[in-house]
Amino acid sequence: MQTTKHSSHPILSQTLNNTTLWIGHLETDPNDHFAGQTFRCPAEGLVNNIQVYSSAVQQPGDVALTLHEFDTDGKIWGQPIGDATMFLQKGDDARWIRFFLQPVSLKKDMTYGFRLQTNNAMIGIGEAATHSQQPFAFGHEWNADSKNEKGHYFSYFSLAFKVELCA
Repeated sequence: MQTTKHSSHPILSQTLNNTTLWIGHLETDPNDHFAGQTFRCPAEGLVNNIQVYSSAVQQPGDVALTLHEFDTDGKIWGQPIGDATMFLQKGDDARWIRFFLQPVSLKKDMTYGFRLQTNNAMIGIGEAATHSQQPFAFGHEWNADSKNEKGHYFSYFSLAFKVELCA
């Protein structure tokens, strides 16, 4: 029997990390906080993982990532086309966290987005703030909370992330 090992390679990455966006629930705040990132896919293929940079783990717990098609005109998240959950614990800070997905077909030049949320943790996600003259051209950072689930979109901020396709 022959076994084929599937490797992956990044098709889109934004690794700059100069600030932190928090997701989860503070004990003193009744609202849950969510984060996400939209991106225009530069190549066609099967995505099998998405990585985000965990800058801090204040309270350990499960973090869910969902992958969606995204309507840029209406700023509407489609139904999830992929998902993964990871348990983050103390010691998972200052490192890349890989969310393994069942392979999902992505189309070149389509816009997708992933969302991060947790019901029982408080996690700092690495993000980048860019110079006001140069917004991120590939997509928008999204953040929301349980009082405003539609949230806000930013072109001068981006999560630190990597989208990888199967080879």
